[in-house]
Amino acid sequence: MLCFTSDYIAGAHPKIMERLMETNLENLSGYGTDPYCERAIGKIKDACGCPDADVYFAVGGTQTNQLIISTMLAPYEGVIAAKTGHVSLHEAGAIEYTGHKVLELPGENGKLSAAAIDAYVRAYYADENYEHMVFPGMVYISFPTEYGTIYSKQELTEISAVCKNYKMPLFVDGARLGYGLASKANDVTLEELAQLCDVFYIGGTKVGALCGEAIVFTKKNAPMHFLTQIKQHGALLAKGRLLGIQFDTLFTDHLYEEIGAHAITLAEKLKRLFHEKGYRFFIDSPTNQQFIILENERMKQLSEKVAFGFWENYDADHTVVRFATSWSTTEEDIEALSELL
Repeated sequence: MLCFTSDYIAGAHPKIMERLMETNLENLSGYGTDPYCERAIGKIKDACGCPDADVYFAVGGTQTNQLIISTMLAPYEGVIAAKTGHVSLHEAGAIEYTGHKVLELPGENGKLSAAAIDAYVRAYYADENYEHMVFPGMVYISFPTEYGTIYSKQELTEISAVCKNYKMPLFVDGARLGYGLASKANDVTLEELAQLCDVFYIGGTKVGALCGEAIVFTKKNAPMHFLTQIKQHGALLAKGRLLGIQFDTLFTDHLYEEIGAHAITLAEKLKRLFHEKGYRFFIDSPTNQQFIILENERMKQLSEKVAFGFWENYDADHTVVRFATSWSTTEEDIEALSELL
């Protein structure tokens, strides 16, 4: 069966598995105090151009989003996010579970605009009853978005300016950051992204790692006793080496960039293939996720030989599905799909 379900369906990039095996019998200290974590943190700081950044590791994306949002917000604050944002839809209320409301705003193609954020916050403080309401305390965006779209440098700059004006930290979910940076439509560098936001994370789980996300507080602004709070959330991995070794490998010899570029190259071939075969697209995505509108009967037939992800119902007779590429996608996969289409 061909599989394009998501970008974390295979285990881990072979180079990561090799390093995990090579270091398997080393006796190392726990909780991220080992030399591999230290080395990975140094490489991440260099890559981000943030020598004074605070860097921590977590296991998965939902855990990371919850950690960052719940520890940076005051008890009376909520987080602004697009209605289609991951924290809004696909995290089972993980943010609300910590007592913080997700303040949803309409987006366009998965993206928030600076104007919409500014209008929301201005309207909030113009309401004489605002102290009886949830304060907007942070802005959450993802790069790429849930729809595979990306923010331009100009858009990020404008959002960053609004956040600074209202003293709200800007948090960028980078679960698929590698694919956003590698996109040919992208015009922002990792260093520029770090300058424009207050905290972001470099996703490993979806970009070649077995698991793991690297949290980067860009302005030496990590919440007080953040390590203790990670543990309080049950999120501090005793065998921190597992994360450190993986990120040390990802940031050696540009592996992280290579993985992103590989997936984008094959996503573009996938995109051309669907165009050539006459299929309709739900949205124009420049990253590794492609959203196709399938007639329901055709979807049923295709699913017998190809695995892809359900996205949403388009109408009574059609469904939007997602095809995703990753480090493990091959040219042969694209060719085999072409024959089936």
